[in-house]
Amino acid sequence: MQDGRLPFKSNGDEDKPNSRFSSFLPDVSLPSSLPAEPVPIADMANIFGVTHRTLHFYEEKALLTSRRVGQMRVYTHRNVQRMAVINVCREVGISVATITEIMEKLGRSVSQEEADEVFHTALRQRKRELTAELSTLQRQAQQIEEFLVAGDQDPEGDEEAERTPTTTIALSEAERKCLELMAEGYAPVRLARALGLSGSDLNILEAKIIGKFSASNRFQAVAKAVLLGVIRA
Repeated sequence: MQDGRLPFKSNGDEDKPNSRFSSFLPDVSLPSSLPAEPVPIADMANIFGVTHRTLHFYEEKALLTSRRVGQMRVYTHRNVQRMAVINVCREVGISVATITEIMEKLGRSVSQEEADEVFHTALRQRKRELTAELSTLQRQAQQIEEFLVAGDQDPEGDEEAERTPTTTIALSEAERKCLELMAEGYAPVRLARALGLSGSDLNILEAKIIGKFSASNRFQAVAKAVLLGVIRA
């Protein structure tokens, strides 16, 4: 091939409207520099700031499909679009099980309007869940504040506080910057670009931050950082 691209072999039914993947997907922004088809797995991973293992996992869950060119997995632009939808869901904390249900509903959509409504309904539901979680966090923070105030009025508590060092979470400059951008809602692709990191390096950095806050995901880490006053909301 004169352009250096590898030949892409398909069985011909991967992205047809009547195949298991619907021709209708919600309007989710794609990278401006989208690689030409076929898209190698390395490019797919870099576009969305995920690992090859994550892409393999999504394929195991039938959320994506790929073909092989020699030993390399490659994807169509349609699968890149599907991954963009999956990535948005992942970024707002929707579980893989729920993402699977969303993609199945999208697969049964018979119009663009129906696909958009399926996606927006899922996002509205997740927003309600996050609002409830935030309310719980605020209530817990208030309870902690009340206990601290009560403790400050206890002379023995004051002595205990003097003997007990304040717990601090040490963050590197890169970790703090990453955390602040995460709090601003930066998606992985945008976050990696802002920090000048590759997708794999960003995953490592986020994992360190999540670990330092004893959180289960990036959203919980941000919430804890705000409640502890490490960063501002």
